[in-house]
Amino acid sequence: MALHKIFKILMIVLAIAGLIMAGYIWTLDSEALQTAVKAGGVDSVDTPWINAIMGLAWIVLGVTLVIVFIFVLKGLFSGNAKNTLIGIGAFALIIAIAYFTASGVETPMKDGEILSANGSKWVSAGINAFYMLAAIAIGLMLFSGVKKLAK
Repeated sequence: MALHKIFKILMIVLAIAGLIMAGYIWTLDSEALQTAVKAGGVDSVDTPWINAIMGLAWIVLGVTLVIVFIFVLKGLFSGNAKNTLIGIGAFALIIAIAYFTASGVETPMKDGEILSANGSKWVSAGINAFYMLAAIAIGLMLFSGVKKLAK
């Protein structure tokens, strides 16, 4: 069972790394990609291959997300309903706290468009929620470590 968890975590880490790299390549236009490849010492790049690899990356990411989603739902429905609802409620509470403590102002973006105050508030809420969840995770790890040291 521990090996399954290790592989699951490794799969998630690799999927996130692949998504970041795929997103970076996807946002580059063809000329910028040629320049980046030439800077790396390669004279030319075959863009149909990159398109094929990008397609494969999206397929693998999609399959990975579907499999993870299936196992998450399986775990939710096979576990204790009370604990599941407590976890979902706690997460919703953190999101609500993050949203209501967030500030939102209209922000000009690089492309000249304006990010609405509501959009800015949601971005700020996401960042706040991340920090709250990270602080909770670090606190629980410290608590667990101190508790084990006390025994």
